[in-house]
Amino acid sequence: MRVDLHWREEDGARLAATVWHPGDGYRMISSAMLGGGLTSARWVLNAQVAGGYSRMDPVDHLHELAAAYGLDGPGVGMLTAASVERTQHADDGGVEVSATVGLRVPTWAAAPADADDPELAPIRLDGAVLRPGTINIVVAVPVPLSDAALVNAVITATEAKSQAMLEAGYAGTGTASDAICVATPETPGEAEPFAGPRSVWGARIARAVHEAVLSGAHDYTRLLAARRDSTE
Repeated sequence: MRVDLHWREEDGARLAATVWHPGDGYRMISSAMLGGGLTSARWVLNAQVAGGYSRMDPVDHLHELAAAYGLDGPGVGMLTAASVERTQHADDGGVEVSATVGLRVPTWAAAPADADDPELAPIRLDGAVLRPGTINIVVAVPVPLSDAALVNAVITATEAKSQAMLEAGYAGTGTASDAICVATPETPGEAEPFAGPRSVWGARIARAVHEAVLSGAHDYTRLLAARRDSTE
């Protein structure tokens, strides 16, 4: 998975974006705002936005960014306030993963109905407002998966993400704005029917996602510690 890094100036900040451009012949499943669902797509964009992002037209924004980076045809686009420059990469048995990991507000999926929404309360560290966090994951599988297996791959990757968060010491299963994209080739022949964590390809997906997210979580912890030390 060759991921290209791009930079732009926006909202008074220098922001990064990554583009994976495998070209034609890929089927993707994604929870992204742009190109979400089950679709054929030619590229995947993961764009960083400023911490105070307030645009109410994120899909239009992603279209604008795609055009600025010369991306044409159908694609998948995600936004995050996490540092895209610090994208983590992992591979396992042909499965390749890239992940951006921001963990300002980890949350439990099954939070009580009356629990406060932590996204509504800004978190400050030594007087500085921390940027919101999101975990965006892109998974490239080198063999075709059936539609059911693609859904299964999303479950497997999400479980691996949550495992990595817990192992890194974060109390939560993810963040409220996480997004994922799983891509497989649209090649003739029989597609793999399974992608659960004990299947051949599901196990590889799980290990690669776990490695990338765990590395990103540790990197995020180090970043917060460095920021804290710089203010002391």
